Amino acid sequence: MSKLILLRHAQASFGQADYDNLSPLGHQQAAQVGAYWAQRGQRFDAVYRGSLRRHQQTLAGLAPALGLDAAAAHERVGLNEYDSHALIATVHPEPLSAPRNADEYRNHFRLLKDGLAAWMSGSAHPVGMPSYRQFVDGIAAVLDEIRQQHMDQTVLLVSSGGPISTAVGHILGTPATTTVELNLRMRNTAITEFAFTPKRHMLVTYNTLPHLDSVEHAKWVTHA
Repeated sequence: MSKLILLRHAQASFGQADYDNLSPLGHQQAAQVGAYWAQRGQRFDAVYRGSLRRHQQTLAGLAPALGLDAAAAHERVGLNEYDSHALIATVHPEPLSAPRNADEYRNHFRLLKDGLAAWMSGSAHPVGMPSYRQFVDGIAAVLDEIRQQHMDQTVLLVSSGGPISTAVGHILGTPATTTVELNLRMRNTAITEFAFTPKRHMLVTYNTLPHLDSVEHAKWVTHA
């Protein structure tokens, strides 16, 4: 059966001036994904990714163990993440400083959740961002392309929590509020699996971390 593996990027640099860059732990997470799949003989017939640096770095980190040519991946901007700063600005116009403690982290993600809900409902229009409908359509277009071009193959897609949770919500027909909950619980390098036919995708697993399922890697589980 045709299979699509969706991988969220490894840990980026949350709270830093440039978030779109893997942390030292993020590079380790990416390499561990590749090692895990190599040990199990996993092979991919095609690779898709967004154009963000964290997508590129995650793929580059896992590719050597699998003998993949990261440069040959299909780049699709429809797989890029939403702009969290623009979303938060719709509900909290004053600039936010980088979170420094647990309360500030919780406040950051509460504001993000509120901004996502407003964007999805159409009541907010974040600067520089597409509408939510356009965001969903961009992801759906990549899913359609994969179905049309890669039947009877196994495809890897490297993206972010927003596009992956949106893809899940799209194929399950969930309301936008459910997509928000799926999004905010997705972990770094989490694996989601779809099976697909010429007509549709079907969810098999969501947000799993088999490559970190050991005492040795227990502290490698991250969310941001």
